[in-house]
Amino acid sequence: MCDKPDLSFLAKKWPSNIVAREQISQFTGGVISSSYMANVDSQGAGPKGRLRIGAKVAYPIDDLIAWLEARSCK
Repeated sequence: MCDKPDLSFLAKKWPSNIVAREQISQFTGGVISSSYMANVDSQGAGPKGRLRIGAKVAYPIDDLIAWLEARSCK
């Protein structure tokens, strides 16, 4: 078992309440790619609250951070 990090600081730095899948790499500092997110979403294991806006996919920032924290260890 591991200690879960507090990644809420990511929301404070981001200018919007959503993160486009194309910007996941920028949001996470290059740790996660948009293609990885597409794969995880296709398996049904991505962040809840995923939005489709036209051909684009975005994630509510709070849901994305909760998902990242659940998958992270200190």
